[in-house]
Amino acid sequence: MGCFVSTPKDSGGNRRRPGSIGEVSVYVPGLRIPKPVDFAQSLGDYLSKNIVERLSALRTRIVVMAGQEGPTITRTKRKSATQHGGSTLADLQQALEDYLPVLLGLVENGSHLQYKVQFAWVNQEDDAEETAMANAWYEVLSVLHLMATLSLSQANLLLLPRMSTDGHQPKVSEESRRASVDIFLKAAGYLDCAVRHVLPQLPAELRRNLPVDLAEGVLRALCLQALGQGVDIQLGMAIDSTKATLAVKRRLACEMVKYWQQAQDNIMNLPLANGWGEKHSLFVKWKYTEAKAAAYYYHGLILDEGNTEKSHGMAVAALQAADEYFKESKKLCEAFNAAPPLSRNPPLWGTMKYLCEKIPKDTSSKVRINRDLYSYERILETAPTLPDFALALKPDEYQLPQVDSSWRTENVKGGQSGGTNHLNG
Repeated sequence: MGCFVSTPKDSGGNRRRPGSIGEVSVYVPGLRIPKPVDFAQSLGDYLSKNIVERLSALRTRIVVMAGQEGPTITRTKRKSATQHGGSTLADLQQALEDYLPVLLGLVENGSHLQYKVQFAWVNQEDDAEETAMANAWYEVLSVLHLMATLSLSQANLLLLPRMSTDGHQPKVSEESRRASVDIFLKAAGYLDCAVRHVLPQLPAELRRNLPVDLAEGVLRALCLQALGQGVDIQLGMAIDSTKATLAVKRRLACEMVKYWQQAQDNIMNLPLANGWGEKHSLFVKWKYTEAKAAAYYYHGLILDEGNTEKSHGMAVAALQAADEYFKESKKLCEAFNAAPPLSRNPPLWGTMKYLCEKIPKDTSSKVRINRDLYSYERILETAPTLPDFALALKPDEYQLPQVDSSWRTENVKGGQSGGTNHLNG
């Protein structure tokens, strides 16, 4: 039910990769770029000229925009973040949203039309340069992935510190932080819909042959990463708040650990060794380790409030673990930035700006009198278990849109006509 073609990576120059992507607060996978499709040749015998031309125009707009802007969209320059970069993201996102309801007419009610067009996309994380499949659900999946990628790119632009008007250190405004959380939830919603409602529509053989960019594990990991970064923003705002208790901060940090641990579990056994794929894997390892540093730090502070020798010992063990995880996270951060395409950290802000000062200082003061008793190996053996909290942040409940009204009057030749059913995926 739908053939597929994967093009080896040494076949040509369709896959353009930047040498450097600038400052990164949010991992944004390289944009998968759609290749042109001749709808008239594939669908001309089955559909009216009007709807064929509409599909062609909508998709061509995406092909042109993604082809021109794709290689530069993930590069970040603070000056252009809210001008050219931001508007380009919004325009391409709108083009995808305009295309999707018309595209869904090809799959409505199990229409035979879903197998008539071979859709081809240039990959980024997979070894194969491009993957083509004669199945419209593959196109829907690719569109949702691109919509999520654009949202992550938008969040990254929002979370790059900007020079404040008073000339002090660059910072991220509270307005941008709050907006980024909403965008993370939206991106997670697209990915959650892709996993739960679109992937199951593809036959098992095609699912096995999807590029790693669209593998279920990668889609789930990107969804969890969006939620994990959303919690990171919430933790940063809690740190800035005089009303947030240590218990609240510990809970957020522990939730962040669970999101990143689940993200790592989802991609652990996938072949992410090619360019963007390796960078993706390193980003998850870095953020997972960084989250553990934060969680053990706040857990240690709460344990230190106890009055027993045992609780003080456990507090020291937790703080020492936080310090070691923090040092390890800095090494992983360097490895991430050095992996192609090259990247760099923006000026420190938020959670890690606070913790990079507090973790070494507080750990040093707590273990000074116990320096001989707590070696790294023993600390890792004795570090107390982190508390287990239910995950509070959930993806937006995104549903595929209704099939475009232009399909209502369409008489499909050689098969059933389009209807007006609402597609829930």
